[in-house]
Amino acid sequence: MNNVNSFVEPRSAAYAWGLRVVALDDLVNDGSYPDRASDAILAARGALGEIVNVGHATEHNEPVYLVDFGSAVVGCFEEEIAPAPAGLLPETPEEAP
Repeated sequence: MNNVNSFVEPRSAAYAWGLRVVALDDLVNDGSYPDRASDAILAARGALGEIVNVGHATEHNEPVYLVDFGSAVVGCFEEEIAPAPAGLLPETPEEAP
């Protein structure tokens, strides 16, 4: 029997699309990339990326961020990424060295 009162409101995302982030730890292939080894590092600790999409993991009731690290687009939880400090990445392509 379904209990209507058991509905849990999805947890809001702390970060938004377009935010530049840094990986807080090595992000390892969980099988999402079948052409790479199962323990391959997709983004090393300190890698810089940009959030390209925000979803929701219902089984964990938490946001999931698709982050483009250049070499791979990786699904990340909030505890795996942090906003990149200002000035760490060029703000526009024209500012890149």
